[in-house]
Amino acid sequence: MYTHTLKKLPKNTSEILVNVDKDTIQKEYKISFAKLLQNFEMQGFRKGKVPASIAEKHLKKETVYEELIRRIIPKIYDEISKKEDIKPVIQPKIELEKANESEDWQIKITVASKPTITLGDYKESIKKIKSDQKKDQIWTPGKDTTKSEESEKDKSKKQQELMNQVLSAVLKETTIEISDLIIEEELNQRLANLLTEIQKIGLTVDSYLKSKNMTKDDLNKRYKDEIEQTYKLEFVLADIADKENIKVENSDLEKLFAGISDPKEREAARTNSYFYASVLRKQKTLDYLLAL
Repeated sequence: MYTHTLKKLPKNTSEILVNVDKDTIQKEYKISFAKLLQNFEMQGFRKGKVPASIAEKHLKKETVYEELIRRIIPKIYDEISKKEDIKPVIQPKIELEKANESEDWQIKITVASKPTITLGDYKESIKKIKSDQKKDQIWTPGKDTTKSEESEKDKSKKQQELMNQVLSAVLKETTIEISDLIIEEELNQRLANLLTEIQKIGLTVDSYLKSKNMTKDDLNKRYKDEIEQTYKLEFVLADIADKENIKVENSDLEKLFAGISDPKEREAARTNSYFYASVLRKQKTLDYLLAL
């Protein structure tokens, strides 16, 4: 058996403190040991046929406890999430606060939930941006007309600039806070990826930072700002899509898949329809904003 307490933290974050009684731990230890025993190999015995009394002397307790943790924590977390109606957006952060043998265990689970979003009057802000852009395009006496013929590259650049202004306006009119846990997890992933890339070209972290004229704090801040901005946009665009009833039809997906010439790649895309549907929905939302 276990008990738990739930504490609401700022920025849509929850902290769950779980106490698992020692009797449950001992029971789960025996179950975990029996499961490991099924695949345990040892010279002189067939796989899974080693007597428990012998295997117990060779199977490390740490290994059994690792199996125990893999068994009980996801189950406990799932039960509490349903009971407390917690809707996480990423994997939780799990910490064993206390895990001594023959004692109750204490587990801390930190969860990031979907942020609360308050949309302001972003539509009027976007209309003003587009109105100002049109005014800038109106010819007036003395205005240079030698550049009236725009290249596709110039048009694309202007479209991207408009999109950036539109998204900035949406965020400015929106109240949203991203959980520190989301930023922390994404930051760790980015830093790990960067370290891998740096090592590939034979640099150390210090030499890389020096070449960029940055400190570790500078790098962390830049990444954190980028991550926060990215997640805010993702959540806000999804919220706008929900409120404006923006949907992706099967015909939209079929049109996308039809454009993939390679049969294997097309089939792989079909098996990942959920991902492509989310990409299309995001694009439809961006198109909706630009059309306001």
